[in-house]
Amino acid sequence: MIKKCYFFGGLMLIIAFITLGFTSKESEKNSWFYVGEDEEIIYTVPTQDESQYVNLELPYTGKSYTGFKQAIAIRESQGQYKLINTFGYMGKYQFGMSALRSIGIKSKKDFLNNPRLQEKAFKALLSINKAQLEYEIEKYEGKVVNGVKITESGILAAAHLGGAGSVKNYLRSNGKSKFKDGFGTSMKSYFKKFGGYDTSHIVANMNAKVKLN
Repeated sequence: MIKKCYFFGGLMLIIAFITLGFTSKESEKNSWFYVGEDEEIIYTVPTQDESQYVNLELPYTGKSYTGFKQAIAIRESQGQYKLINTFGYMGKYQFGMSALRSIGIKSKKDFLNNPRLQEKAFKALLSINKAQLEYEIEKYEGKVVNGVKITESGILAAAHLGGAGSVKNYLRSNGKSKFKDGFGTSMKSYFKKFGGYDTSHIVANMNAKVKLN
């Protein structure tokens, strides 16, 4: 009987030793995960401002018409539909009231509060400028004027900046007729920056108007 007690007692000691041995190794193996009572876990989460941050980088749209529109919008207003600059030009593409009236828009408030209307206005003005500059597009496209290759999209962008008349004067003078807007932006920079986009689907229409509904 005593021998059996010794036997079972020894067996229990061996099992306890083996168990403690494995526990020790496991603790050492995962010591990186253990947090003591006198330690604390430090972590961060986005702040409210960070979670509301908007990345202004545009998705890649290449040289498509969408790319053209967005490039113009970023240059003109950083894409803000309700922006009014110090000279009174309004919206995503920075229209003056005279240009808006020419395409059938009479309400400044309606224009600023209607993004879809602004997109239609931009396309309508492109149609008018393309009609007014058909001769220049045919004659100068592909040629180099004042160090810049002339393209249809560059011509339309320059017309958006300074009007069709200023574009005609610039091209016919081989770039000697200088033009800058109120912020000092040159017509040459628009020919260069916005050249090579696909605006071929814009239909030339001298009487283009925007339908309000």
